[in-house]
Order: sequence, then structure tokens, then C-alpha cells
Amino acid sequence: MTATRDLLRVEGLRVSFPLLGGDLTAVDGASLRVLPGRITALVGESGSGKSITGQTIMGLQPSQARVSGRIWFNPGEGEAGGPPLDLLTLPRDGRQIRAIRGDRIGMIFQEPMTSFSALHTIGNQLSEALRLHRPLTKREARERCEAMLARVGFGHPGRVFDMYPFELSGGMRQRAMIAMAAICGPDLLIADEPTTALDVTIQAQILGLIRDLQQELGMAVLLITHDLGVVANLADEVVVMHRGQVMEAGDTATIFHNPQHLYLRGLMQAVPVLGHAGRARLRPLREIPPDGIRELARLGRPEGRHEPSLRPLVSLREVSKAFLPRHQSWSLISSNAQPVTAVDRVSLDIMRGECLGLVGESGSGKTTIGKLLVRAMTPDAGTIIFDDGTEVIDIAEAQGPALDDLRSRVQMIFQDPVSSLSPRMTVGSILSEPLEIHRRGTPEERRRLVTALLSAIGLGQGAAARFPHSFSGGQRQRIGIARALALTPEFIICDEVVSALDVSVQAQILNLLKDLQRELHLTYLFISHDLGVVNYMADRIAVMWRGRLVEIGPRDLVMEAPVHPYTRALLAAIPVPDPARPLDPRARIPTARAEAEWPAVFREVPGQPARMVDLGAGHRVRMQELAHPEQMFQQRASG
Repeated sequence: MTATRDLLRVEGLRVSFPLLGGDLTAVDGASLRVLPGRITALVGESGSGKSITGQTIMGLQPSQARVSGRIWFNPGEGEAGGPPLDLLTLPRDGRQIRAIRGDRIGMIFQEPMTSFSALHTIGNQLSEALRLHRPLTKREARERCEAMLARVGFGHPGRVFDMYPFELSGGMRQRAMIAMAAICGPDLLIADEPTTALDVTIQAQILGLIRDLQQELGMAVLLITHDLGVVANLADEVVVMHRGQVMEAGDTATIFHNPQHLYLRGLMQAVPVLGHAGRARLRPLREIPPDGIRELARLGRPEGRHEPSLRPLVSLREVSKAFLPRHQSWSLISSNAQPVTAVDRVSLDIMRGECLGLVGESGSGKTTIGKLLVRAMTPDAGTIIFDDGTEVIDIAEAQGPALDDLRSRVQMIFQDPVSSLSPRMTVGSILSEPLEIHRRGTPEERRRLVTALLSAIGLGQGAAARFPHSFSGGQRQRIGIARALALTPEFIICDEVVSALDVSVQAQILNLLKDLQRELHLTYLFISHDLGVVNYMADRIAVMWRGRLVEIGPRDLVMEAPVHPYTRALLAAIPVPDPARPLDPRARIPTARAEAEWPAVFREVPGQPARMVDLGAGHRVRMQELAHPEQMFQQRASG
């Protein structure tokens, strides 16, 4: 052990798993350090060994894992201190490691829904972690837990203490997970992908919360992530891993401004950014050959498609959708429940051949719009029209053959390919099933189309005989895209298709979607909370807030001259992969959703609801009727 006071030092860590064909090495001689009171980011793609490194530090690696090397933990002198200790020499379930785990080292897990027990309240789980390591009475433990819940941003900590995890939103569960990890005031906090798949405003709040707790409690943080924007805004030092090995390490400014390793440079080139620089084609580490897409386009479409038309392909007019909340105890609809409005009188057009980006936080109504468009649910009010230039179909009213035809013309790519692909069917069966249902072609023609689909997404013909579980997350998402293309649709809804993917895999998928749109003349509704991704994909952008459309217009106007305060808050909350451009501290405060703090012109007034006002060039914003519209033009020009 060196004389340098490192809180944590990993030396030559090797983790492997025995398989029938030989050992699989997940971590291959990795070495890194975490200094006291500092934030160290561990960066890399899925499969690079980041998470298993964090688990091994905690002694939570799978029982079949073979581990070697040294993990020195040196909490310092004093009450909590002692001599440096090699954590790998401790029994995985022994008293000594359990005394350190949760007390001196805390961990924030990637998916709090599966990390919390669904059968116990938030308070039970927080107080258990506290009482295991502190001699407190039940009342004292509750008081300290409520204080920590208030510290992480809960306005009513006593109420949250008695709630179950499923009653909290994703961002609230992540706050509760942070509270549980920090409740004992650990020396080291390991945060494994703490903001993956969270909205940008919630992500900004979580990042600010981790930074504030780190400074307030004086603890060190090992941040495991693939998001370079998060790293640039939070980390003091960066360690880059690839295939189980450390490729590069150093302070954050040096890593970002002068990267040395080709792998790190490739990761940075694959990140979609804002502005005109974000419009250039992304450069993933592994590109998908375009030959398969051309072969798929050569197979053609059914007769009568692609008739020229100046009318929108899809039109929504005053569409509303509400849901009845369920009773908290028995999951039954309460007798006195008031409907919760998910979509509130939304009107918009989607033009043929364009990509319309639909952005907003969770609960804003984005996914509900997508489900209404594929007829997974019907609207309570309003109309949704599909107009291919020769025939007009009311999506909500279509029945029989008209509905069958609509199902083939409108498809959806889902956010989670794991749950949307049947684990009991081979990939070939998954891709051919839509063709069989709609009686498309002969068996031989179906086999040719399946081969063309696999080639278009960069998978070989041999993939047809494999099951979904044998593919990586990015490959499963490509299979989901191929299934959506099987019926040669005209309109595809992409629902958060890259939200949980690594930056290099994300770049692959985004480039694939763009190539498919160009070659197959597709129209997209691209639902996302990542404005960097939307900036790369979309021709126009629509912004939703609490079920309402608040701003819509050409990409450049919305991204570079936003007018509505909610749009501005979303843009301010985006972490940029550049340490010289830190996150706006105001983005941590949830004022982005507080209508009372907006200028009066943007507020809803009883008896005088706001409406969409045209600012010119196709840019419309929800606001009160303006007595002097030229003021808003001046505001946009100066914004």
C-alpha cells in the first residue's frame, strides 16, 4: 500500500466467470483509486466491467465469480478509521464486511424499483439500514430518516416514510435510494448509473443532490456511468474502462480536453450534442453496413403507397385522454376518484417524410400520444386522422379491414426490447410473425424478407435461429426496429428507443434510424427526453408539459430560440460533455414545473385558457392572447 492517503485503491483486480467453453473475463487487471472527498467517474460501455467492479468493491459480486487482486479501503484514523484493509480478504457474508457495507461504503443501484423491496415501506428500509449500524430507538431512527428524506428533496418526508416504492415516481425512488445509501454518512458512496433513463430536469436535480451531499458530508463518490455529460458536470477524476481494462485515467479537464486513447476519442465522437455541431452524422465505434438497408428498400412496398400529398400524414385535433386512479390498497378503482388527465386537447400535424420530436418529462403525456396513434388505446375526445393521400382513416374509429390495414401502416418501436420481445420465440419467428398474421407473401418470400431485415440491422442470417436473451441490449433494440419494419409501414412511433443505451450503441441505432428513414421514405414520431438526441434526429420539435402541447416549431427555432419557460428549463438542464460548460445550478430546482413562477402570459387563467399562438415560421407557443405580439418576437430574437 502506498503512503498516499487514498480512500480506496483497486490494484490488479481480475473477475472471471466459469462457462462451458472457458472462463469469461469481466475485469482484467484493472487498477484505480478514489481520493477522500472527491468524485471519481468510472466510464465505459455496457460489458466494459464498470458495474461488476463496483459490486466487487461492495462484496456483492455473484457467488460463482472468481476474484483476484487487491481492494484497499483506508477510511483514515479516528472513530471510523483504522489501518488499510484489503476487502477481498474478508468473507463475502462475514460480520466484518457487513459492518462496512452500508455504513462506511454505501451504494446507489441502477434500478431502484428492483433494488427496493416491494413488500416494505420506504421508512422500513431506510430505518433498517440505519439501525443495523447505529444503536438507535425506533423513534430516533424515524426522526433521522425523515430528516434525510427532507434533505434529498421530499416536501413531506413523514408521508414518504410510510409509502411503498411503487407509489413513487422514478425520480422520487432514486432520491429515496440516495437517502438510504447516505443515511449512515459513509466515507465512500458508489453510484451505479444513478441517472440512467431519467428526464433531464430530474437528472439535473439528482446530479445536484449527489454533489451537495458529497460536499456536505465530506464523502467520496465512485460514479459509474456511460453518460459523458454527467461525468463532465460531476467528476473530479475519470477512469475509462474497455473490455475489463483501464484504458485511460486522469483529472476531468485533461481527459475531456486532451484525450489520448483512441477508444475515449471514439466515445466522445459518438455523443449527440446541441447546436449545429450535433447535426453531423454520428461516428459510432462500430458502424452498421448500409448494404442491408438498400436490399430491404429494393424489395419494395405494397401497391398504392407513397402517393404524393401536401396534406399531413397524421393529424391530431383536440385530442384528450384521462385515466381513473386506482385505490392504493387493493388496486381497485376508487368510487370517488377524479380522472387524471394525461393528454389535454392536443392538436398537431405530422408531415409525410419528416421526423417530429416529442419531448417532455415523465408524465407529460408523450407515450400516451404514441399509444393513441397505434390504437393501443382510444381518445376520450378529439380525432386522429391518417391520410396517405388517397384514403383518409380515422384511427380512433377504424374497424375490420380498415383497422387491419392501419396496423400494417403504423408501427411502434418500444423503449424496452427485453419485455417487448417474446423470450420463447426465435428472432426469425418474431420477424416473420407479423407477415403471417397479415398474410404477406409466400413462405419463401417471408424468409427472404426476414433475411433482408436482419441484414438491414447489421445482424447475420444466423441470428434468425437465436433467442432474444442471447443478444446485447443494442442488438435487441435493433431486432425491435426490424420487427417494426417487417410490414413496410409508412409511419413509425419511436418511444424512448435509445434512453438506456451506451453512447456508442446509441449512435449506431440513431444512424440506423436515419438511414432507414431516407431509404424507405419513413415518417417518424420520435419520443424522447434527451434533447441532444432529438436535436440530431428531428426536423421539428414539439414540447409537452402536463398533457399539454406548450411549444412546437422547426428544430433550429425551438433549440436555439425557445420562448416557453418550460422549454428553456429543459434546455438548461442538459448536461453538456464539456467541463467548461457546467450545468445551470437553477436547473436543480423544480421551478421548471412550477407554473406559478412563469411570466403571466404563459399561465392558465380560469375562464381564459391559454392557446397556441403562431409566432411565424411554423413556431407556435402556448400562451395568453397577446395585445402586442411584436414583444414576443423581440423576446425570441434576444433569447
